[in-house]
Amino acid sequence: MYSRRAAGALLSLVTGAALLTGTTPAHAVAADFPAGDEGYHTYAEVTSELRNAAANHPDLAALSSAGKSFEGRELNLLKISDNVTADEGEPEVLFTCNQHAREHLTTEMCLHIVQRFTDGYATDPNIRQLVDGHVIWVIPNVNPDGSEFDISGSDYQYWRKNRKPADDNSIGTDLNRNWGYKWGCCDGSSTRPGSETYRGPAAFSEPETQAVARFVDSRVIGGTQRIKAHIDFHTYSELVLWPFGHTQDDTGEGMTAEENARFRDVGQRMAATNQYTAQQSSDLYVTDGDINDWMWGTHKVLSFTFEMYPTSPFPGFYPPDEDIVRETTRNDAAVDILIGEAR
Repeated sequence: MYSRRAAGALLSLVTGAALLTGTTPAHAVAADFPAGDEGYHTYAEVTSELRNAAANHPDLAALSSAGKSFEGRELNLLKISDNVTADEGEPEVLFTCNQHAREHLTTEMCLHIVQRFTDGYATDPNIRQLVDGHVIWVIPNVNPDGSEFDISGSDYQYWRKNRKPADDNSIGTDLNRNWGYKWGCCDGSSTRPGSETYRGPAAFSEPETQAVARFVDSRVIGGTQRIKAHIDFHTYSELVLWPFGHTQDDTGEGMTAEENARFRDVGQRMAATNQYTAQQSSDLYVTDGDINDWMWGTHKVLSFTFEMYPTSPFPGFYPPDEDIVRETTRNDAAVDILIGEAR
């Protein structure tokens, strides 16, 4: 398994020029993951799983779309609630996955959340209590075009960005540098279209970030943001990160000492359950235009990033599919803590 991934890393260096010149196939549709990793879900399989969840639990789950990707794929959005067709004014929680194309374990994390809170509702009192008191929203594929492209060959493409052309010679914007709070402010992203961290020509220039932001904005009802807490799942490094990413200061504009202390407390409690390391995002490296800074800076949503398994470059972005169950269930208690903080 690991040797195939190492070979893939070398392959990515060889194919890098083609990726940047736009000579790669447009609108790639993957039949399946590379051999040996078929336990991961393609976009079509994710969509099928979400449809099944809604069909099997019509009182708990409803499937809609936050919008469309550049290539026209729906950004599937699943709502989980004990009265899913009603608007009860309960605190809401959002889980987003797969902003970065090659981080496929995150999609499995979102699917696990869906499965756990629908299939487990009838038999698990803790799940029932959390669902009865909250609305849970799940977007498993924020970047479906990039994800499908990443698995469109005989091996992984090591693709990170979306698939919208950036200029005549480059494809893709880093969606997690395209959000509109402190976009491009602080040397935490790139102006070069060929860069892995290219932030796009303007904040919210990309249809995927526009769509998710519109959805979050739409949850401001009667002047109050209903979404109270959020996790954006990534790989890898086994970290729990909180805002801000654009500055290394703990407090300052947009973050009081009391607010920072709450982020730290919740982050450390979640990390104690999954053995991740908890830290402010900028302690890892400075980022600007990321989703956590926007969620908190714009809407005061308690927003975290989880950098999932592993901690090392091998297997890096491509852990074998036999790791999926272990590494998604590893976050169950942390997810429950986060939902409990939505109030």
